[in-house]
Amino acid sequence: MNLTNARRYSRFAVKKGYTPIAPHLLFPQFMDDDDIEERRTAMEMDISLLSLCSELWVFGDRISNGMSIEMKHAKETNIPIRYFNNNCEVKKR
Repeated sequence: MNLTNARRYSRFAVKKGYTPIAPHLLFPQFMDDDDIEERRTAMEMDISLLSLCSELWVFGDRISNGMSIEMKHAKETNIPIRYFNNNCEVKKR
């Protein structure tokens, strides 16, 4: 996880008038990502938060396991997904 990029993407969302929810910046502060049970709990909390969102924004070309889970949930619950490249430009899909 690249914290610098996550912070930059969150700041981009704020500048566009959105309220970013970035669990990967918050949860590692108190959850152990290397502990299987804590990782599972963190993903459950992540999906709970995603359920409150109007959109899921995906940045960059690399899709992590956690991002894949988020994207699957968004598709299953009809949450729109927007794709951006590393420069915060909309990607053509």
